Amino acid sequence: VFVHFLDTDRALVLLEEYCKKLRKPEEQQLKKAIRKVMGIFKSSLFQALLGSLTEKATRHGTISQSPLPASVACDVLGCPKV
Repeated sequence: VFVHFLDTDRALVLLEEYCKKLRKPEEQQLKKAIRKVMGIFKSSLFQALLGSLTEKATRHGTISQSPLPASVACDVLGCPKV
């Protein structure tokens, strides 16, 4: 359970870092959408649902032991390579 909350926190950090790089006028709509997603990730409802799903997956033995690498998340989001 703890690992998945850390994954969410890491995703928030990556999204925040990416948002800081969005400065062009044409990127502001994307920045607004990302901030909306970040708000959802931080919400108590999302955290409760994540906890519930993680507990069910743990009970059924379907939980993955390897977290999603940050590089994959960046590929999906189109983060600039550093």
